[in-house]
This record gives sequence, structure tokens and C-alpha cells, in this order.
Amino acid sequence: MITITETAADKIKELLAAEETPNLFLRVGVKSGGCSGFSYGMGFDDERHDNDNELVFDDLKVIVDEESVKYLRGLIIDYKESAMGGGFTIDNPNASVTCGCGSSFRTVKEEGTPEKC
Repeated sequence: MITITETAADKIKELLAAEETPNLFLRVGVKSGGCSGFSYGMGFDDERHDNDNELVFDDLKVIVDEESVKYLRGLIIDYKESAMGGGFTIDNPNASVTCGCGSSFRTVKEEGTPEKC
């Protein structure tokens, strides 16, 4: 469904290790909003829901809610370092339009709820 590169998985594991809450996992999802209509969500969570899908990448648990799955098929999450610092990048083959900052998108079939930037 999604791919997390080795570099991104290593960075996520590093960030998880710095947390003081046990049994955390990475939650990835999509919600309506953002400049282009849908916004990505990515953060740590320790609460599972009935409609969650679990993926495992080299001992890294990733949870995606069922509603977000259709927007995230084929998604690639990477982590890149640059002279200005580092950050996660998202490559989503389902996105037909993305905003300039890369944190929101829309698909050919669905526009979501665009917000003013």
C-alpha cells in the first residue's frame, strides 16, 4: 500500500526512541483541507481504532485508517537532508495537483475542501 524508505524508517525510529510513551506507532492519514483540498497527517499515536490497517516496515509499525487508504495507495515517504536541514518528503501517485509546500493535494476524482493559504 505505501512505502517508507530505509532512510525515513531510520529517522522515524530515532524520533520514536526519543519519546517517553511506550508502544507508540506512526499514524499516516489524510483529512479534508489544505491549499489543494486534502492534507497529509503523520504523527505518533498509541491508540488504535477498528478501521485501522497495520503495516510493518522493519519493526516500525505504521497505522493507516481505512478512509485514507484510497488516497495513499502507492505513496512513498522518504527523509532527505539538505543544507537547510532535513525533512520528510511524500510522493503520492494519486495526487493530480499538489500545493507548493507539498503538504496538500487533490486527486482527479476528488477535490476535498480547499482552504486559503
